[in-house]
Amino acid sequence: MSRRIVKVYPFFERFWHWAQVVLITTLLVTGMGLNGLHGLIPFGPAVMLHTVAALALLALWIFATFWLFTTGTWRQFIPKIDGMLSVARFYAWGVFKGEEHPYHKILWRKHNPLQAATYFFLKWAIFPAIWITGLIYLFYGVWDCGAGSSGVLTVVANLHLLAAYVIAAFIIVHVYLLTVGHGFRAHVRPMVTGYDEIDLTPEQEAYLETNEPGRIKAG
Repeated sequence: MSRRIVKVYPFFERFWHWAQVVLITTLLVTGMGLNGLHGLIPFGPAVMLHTVAALALLALWIFATFWLFTTGTWRQFIPKIDGMLSVARFYAWGVFKGEEHPYHKILWRKHNPLQAATYFFLKWAIFPAIWITGLIYLFYGVWDCGAGSSGVLTVVANLHLLAAYVIAAFIIVHVYLLTVGHGFRAHVRPMVTGYDEIDLTPEQEAYLETNEPGRIKAG
């Protein structure tokens, strides 16, 4: 194995990431306002902005899902038990002792086992939950059928809020983990430039140099 600087994040993946950052931040800020946690935005504009950002994020998520499956990138998000405990131990203990990260990024596996499991849970459980409850909430006027509907709406609203709290918790942990190891800038830079230092087998290195030379940085 050799360490090379390789473009592992294509343009769409980086666009998808930063668009999610903007839209989810907008949703969290407006959502907190709608729940009375702040008064930075008047209620009416907050509802409109929250709805527009939610629909834009839903459209992005649908397109990204199509991209994941057509490019085969979905395989990066399949959790694997092997190595998960060692990564969890590193984040819980080893990082505070100055230990090396037990997982080294490779060309066909950008996410460590714990990352893959977390993203899998978010993409196939939490995100669908927040979309479904949000759409039910949005179209309440269509399915409202009287007094009994208010109880259903309360359940839907609470599930929507619970999913939002899970996403907020993920963001807090995600940002925190960006500060450990090699430092914040080193973790964020690959999602800006697309390039990261990874391990390549001789076969992978030969393949990239022959078929995709632009993905490997010289030196």
